[in-house]
Amino acid sequence: MVTRRRLIAAGAAGGAALLLPTGRTAAGAPTAPTALIDPRAVPKYVTPLPVPTTMPTSRTSGGVDEYVVAVRQFRQQVLPAGLPATTVWGFGSPAHPRSFAYPGPTIAATVGRPVRVTWCNQLVDERGRYLPHLLPVDPTLHWANPTGGVDGRDHRPHFTSTPGPYRGPVPTVMHVHGGHNRQESDGHPEAWFLPVARDLPAGCADGGSAYSEFRDLAAERTGVRCAPGTTSMEYANDQRPTTLWYHDHTLGMTRVNLYAGLAGFYRLSGGPDDLPSGALPGSLPEQASYDLPLLIQDRTFRPDGSLWYPESRADFDDYPGPYLPGTDVPPIWNPEFFAATMVVNGATWPVLRVQRRRYRFRLLNGCNARFLMLSVTDHPTRRPGRPALPLWQVGSDGGFLPEPVAAPRILLANGQRADVVVDFTDVPAGTELYLVNEGPDEPFGGGAPGTDFPPADPRTTGQVLKFVVGDRAGADASVPPGQLSLPECAPLPAARVVRRLSLNEQESSAGPVRALLGVVAASGRPVPLGWDAPVTETPALGVTEEWELRNCTEDAHPIHVHQVQFQVLGRGHDGRTPPGPAERGFHDTVVAYPGQLTRIKVRFDLPGRYVWHCHLLEHEDNEMMRPIEVLPSGAAEGGDGSSRRAGAAG
Repeated sequence: MVTRRRLIAAGAAGGAALLLPTGRTAAGAPTAPTALIDPRAVPKYVTPLPVPTTMPTSRTSGGVDEYVVAVRQFRQQVLPAGLPATTVWGFGSPAHPRSFAYPGPTIAATVGRPVRVTWCNQLVDERGRYLPHLLPVDPTLHWANPTGGVDGRDHRPHFTSTPGPYRGPVPTVMHVHGGHNRQESDGHPEAWFLPVARDLPAGCADGGSAYSEFRDLAAERTGVRCAPGTTSMEYANDQRPTTLWYHDHTLGMTRVNLYAGLAGFYRLSGGPDDLPSGALPGSLPEQASYDLPLLIQDRTFRPDGSLWYPESRADFDDYPGPYLPGTDVPPIWNPEFFAATMVVNGATWPVLRVQRRRYRFRLLNGCNARFLMLSVTDHPTRRPGRPALPLWQVGSDGGFLPEPVAAPRILLANGQRADVVVDFTDVPAGTELYLVNEGPDEPFGGGAPGTDFPPADPRTTGQVLKFVVGDRAGADASVPPGQLSLPECAPLPAARVVRRLSLNEQESSAGPVRALLGVVAASGRPVPLGWDAPVTETPALGVTEEWELRNCTEDAHPIHVHQVQFQVLGRGHDGRTPPGPAERGFHDTVVAYPGQLTRIKVRFDLPGRYVWHCHLLEHEDNEMMRPIEVLPSGAAEGGDGSSRRAGAAG
């Protein structure tokens, strides 16, 4: 099946291409079979691992590094040479046309030194006409909806018949995931904006309902006035050094905008919580090639090299309709999507030649719905895998852990990062090793591969990257990972408020139709809430809170909270099982397991409007996101029974 069932069929089929019936069109008529590349026919480990370049600065002024970063459409060799190139979206500097790439160039930032980015939506063709989306966009969701006009934007439209995919101009807005930023620079999902195009439809809204407000707030703070089709955001970088990433965050469209290529690394280094130069691999300028980011994603391709993404709800579970408005089933949206081919830094199954020394890898799960379980083994297809080298995790989302953690495999949920050291010092030259994935080819519910779920197909989605070990050139002065002394992770203050929240799924006769967040009533009953329901998460500025996340669904959800880096307190039936060693640092995304209570401790210190959401992108885009309103100091906390004083929590 390409989703829950068809990825198995795709992996079992032979030949250079596979014909998959993609169900029915949005109107319910049968579609012609779609030809997709059989992932087994894609040559593995022939493409050298691409390493993202550094984003060029436009200038430095008043101690602020300034960038102009645009989104454009272009073709890139994602599949191996000899196969067709792929049309993607990516980032780059308009002043440096050759900088455009998928993933985008890395923004290299320094702790304590602000970065200002003017983001430009340039999704237009050479004649200045807007480019429609590369992928099918479901217009029946609660989404940006530019052609709905000012009154209809950021709403769920009403239809009298089942519509096809949206083909209008594409909105974008960028979010630095894990950043500690003011509301106008957070990438709010309703702060999207369109490109300047000569053929925008009459009455089209050129920006989301929060775009003008946040654009003007940013201009007041920075003095930068934005031209149409752009917005300016300033990142203070006043947090611990860590690996962040930037990606699109448009309301109801993140899944397709990110799948098209809109992601890149944002690396924050320096400051009092960083390690001395030379302690970690690649931390000296002349050894930067030993510190490598790895953005891991899954993609499915047509024989012409183009990206394929489901065109009908029938691709998920063969449900033939009827769809909206006759039922509550969206015609195009899929509850999850698992693609058939693994891509690292924009290349399918690349190879990396390493030396007999230590390397630092900054791992990022950029998949739409796929949880990853990563390990380094001596064989690409043998399952269960036999780890050949430990993964020494030294950092998580929010920077360094209290101490290094050696693990045979690392679980990486969607949006999460892991900062790891792999030591090839004692591996004989000529050895071939493999970064493999033992996560499932279906929604993750916890447990171990081979025991609680079948691991990913070892012929395709179970393989990620190949290492070929060679002799070392020069000395390796980095510290062995087990001997590293990492900075202290000071705990947040005691919580004054406990906020009881729920994770929910809404089903109809066709199965899941949307996922929702919500609160837990005093009776213990979950109360699911949509994106536009009144705000219930209203923390007061500077007040530490405990959030209890009650997962009332059958699947694990990676929950991401904007503005903050939080600490995991515990999980389980009562939320009292302490976190493992790899979760004892700071995080912006946490796995909430089915049927369990996950407890985190958060403190918001910037006022304004933010969001929290599931980072399974298909869930986020269909209601599993809620607003946060951070109130001034001394304001009333909580609302609608969603929170209580910590002293009353028992």
